[in-house]
Amino acid sequence: MPSFDFMKTSEVDRTYRVMRVASDFDLSTDKITEHFSGTIDFPENWKIGVIVGKSGTGKTSIAKQLFPEYISNGKYTFTHKSVIDDMPESVSMEDITKMFYAVGFGSVPSWLKPYYVLSNGEKMRVELARALLEPENKIILFDEFTSVVDRDVAYSLCVALKKAMEHSSKQFIAVSCHYDILEWLQPDWVFNTDGMTENFRSARVPQGTSTSGNAGVRNGANLSVITI
Repeated sequence: MPSFDFMKTSEVDRTYRVMRVASDFDLSTDKITEHFSGTIDFPENWKIGVIVGKSGTGKTSIAKQLFPEYISNGKYTFTHKSVIDDMPESVSMEDITKMFYAVGFGSVPSWLKPYYVLSNGEKMRVELARALLEPENKIILFDEFTSVVDRDVAYSLCVALKKAMEHSSKQFIAVSCHYDILEWLQPDWVFNTDGMTENFRSARVPQGTSTSGNAGVRNGANLSVITI
């Protein structure tokens, strides 16, 4: 049952603009301090977890505090002329292909491009594929999960990832401001940073929030199962 209790402190430079804002809004120009504390109760044999909440509620800071070694964003270098060659050498072409489709990276011509020319959405999907394919990764944490893809791609990605994790010995943690992924991923545990203490094991959406789009009409349940 991991817990966290930490402070984030920012120094304030008393420039003219800073002092003007402080005066207009009756703010202190001392250090800006934020306090984060809470506990995540993991169920046994969990496969998928989610840290979810509105922007600015501490999701990334909490993830870095609890799981610094598992964060996949920016962890890998992509140096080949084709991103397909950036995937682990020990992984078969069949598994790479299935994984690319599973994470929504289905444009085959883009597989032959270098990483740096891809769109932000494609880069996110390539990073996710690489993290899931790495044999050494037992726990994979992905920050800003589905934030740079449209919600139809996000839905298909979540459905395929959910299937993949059912056949995997790995564990996956998504960090996101999108509540719709709770319904699509069906996680084993959820920590909601909006309240900092709410911890539940279901796909229900927290009261007062809404999902994007109509999940019931989206297609993607027939995506291939991959082994990771």
